[in-house]
Amino acid sequence: MDSHGGMTIFVQVADLRSFAAAGRQLGISASAVSKGIARLEQKLGVRLFQRSTRSVSLTVEGTLFLDRCRRILSEIAAAENELASTTAAPQGRLRVSLPLVSGLMWPVLSAFASHYPHIELDLDFSDRLVDVVDEGFDAVVRTGELSDSRLMSKRLGTSRFVCVGAPGYFERHNMPERPEDLGQHACLLHRIPNTGLLEKWRLRRGEENADRHPAAGMTSNHLETLRHMAIQGHGIAYLPDFAVKQALERGELLTVLDEWTGSSSTFWILWPSNRQLLPRVRVFVDFMAAHLFPSGEPK
Repeated sequence: MDSHGGMTIFVQVADLRSFAAAGRQLGISASAVSKGIARLEQKLGVRLFQRSTRSVSLTVEGTLFLDRCRRILSEIAAAENELASTTAAPQGRLRVSLPLVSGLMWPVLSAFASHYPHIELDLDFSDRLVDVVDEGFDAVVRTGELSDSRLMSKRLGTSRFVCVGAPGYFERHNMPERPEDLGQHACLLHRIPNTGLLEKWRLRRGEENADRHPAAGMTSNHLETLRHMAIQGHGIAYLPDFAVKQALERGELLTVLDEWTGSSSTFWILWPSNRQLLPRVRVFVDFMAAHLFPSGEPK
């Protein structure tokens, strides 16, 4: 008989003070219980019970052993439950904070919801720096530097900014050939929501730096609005590549100043390190890592 089984029999006898009652509880005969206790006592080299025709009571050694057995069996049960939870169907409420780049997130979130219908998504779109632990988020998607040591993280992918405009706009205006040519164009500027500052157009070619704060033809704190206005021919926009990928493929937008590399942003998914990784969190982390920037990830 293994130690786990022997300890289980021992605890049942100690609780019920009866070999027969312990056998009924465990679904085995009283004789099997007696033999199990005898083997355990032989293995330990001590007597665990004082037996008489009328009662069963713990010895001093048995009392000491009982407390330790309870803790061991409790840990084993907890480990078994934890392993079982990792294979259970993911379900329950999942609270996630996401940046205000909904055009990037929507398709992946929709696919996740279809794939895991028993998970209730609670989505908070915001560019503020949320406190993941104190505000009770299960996971967050962020860009930029990571500094919170209480969090685990996984890299999702990297995007870079490009300058784009509609073919019709460039039919009416010359395409800019150098960054300084932007001064002759209507520029559609992004106002960063959490700071109110205008996004600088960071343009680099090798060691050459040509960062710009172009004069505004229009400003908005909403990337999708800037993309729409660019597609409609109202000017040149400086937008992340994921926001304009489909419009470029459809020919609705063209890139300019391609020799000049725009700034880049790395996306991360983070979750609290001091919590058990629940199945719903684990599948969300894995799904975002596999699908937010699929093969052919922007560089």
